[in-house]
Amino acid sequence: MDKAAIHYLPLATTIISAIFAAVILMRYKDRHSGVHLLWWGFGVIIYGAGTALEGGITLFGNSVAATKAWYIVGALLGGYPLATGSLYMLTPRRYANRLTWISLPLVAILSLAVVLSPANLEALQPHKPGGAVLGWQWIRWFSPLINTYAAIFLIGFAVRSATLFARRRRNFNRMVGNTLIAIGAILPGIGGGMAKGGIVEALYVGEFIGIILIWMGFRWCQKRVVREEQVEIPAEALTA
Repeated sequence: MDKAAIHYLPLATTIISAIFAAVILMRYKDRHSGVHLLWWGFGVIIYGAGTALEGGITLFGNSVAATKAWYIVGALLGGYPLATGSLYMLTPRRYANRLTWISLPLVAILSLAVVLSPANLEALQPHKPGGAVLGWQWIRWFSPLINTYAAIFLIGFAVRSATLFARRRRNFNRMVGNTLIAIGAILPGIGGGMAKGGIVEALYVGEFIGIILIWMGFRWCQKRVVREEQVEIPAEALTA
């Protein structure tokens, strides 16, 4: 296999994710509050774990265990923790708790099913992870459901927030920040779609640029702004 420079990109994404996660968790430590920050920190760690597994499989070879681990942190968890963080930023704690108690057990049960699933060794590719390895293919039916849930709360709320700020022509920093977060969250999905078509490198690039844009958006949302009125939106809590 030709180990081109782009095949090392997931490892670079992992390093960036580790630093970003540390920044978020340090912010939580300084504030002594903010459940959304814990979820976001966990989400970025999961993001980095997924790219670490991709990089390891691409560069050093695949195995059933590696593919199962990748499926759990990538296909099942994926953007779920980040979306849950957005849920806690936007909605009342009681409502966020209810949705989390409903969705989290499903994610946990499916993750356990991945671990226990028999493996289809004929579908194991030497340098590329894929859900076809799972003997229990019914597990894959639930991935779109979880990913849609994540997209609604992560991408949907970021787009909504950016649109609100743009229409009201106020809090330019937060408008830019939410726009960057939305784009950054969309890119891995686009890359994943192209990867299914055989262009796996597109996923690596999408994930790399995506985490950088999300971090940039996080930083923009932290900048001081003149508060004319209180608006309840996801990124608002990042500057609290």
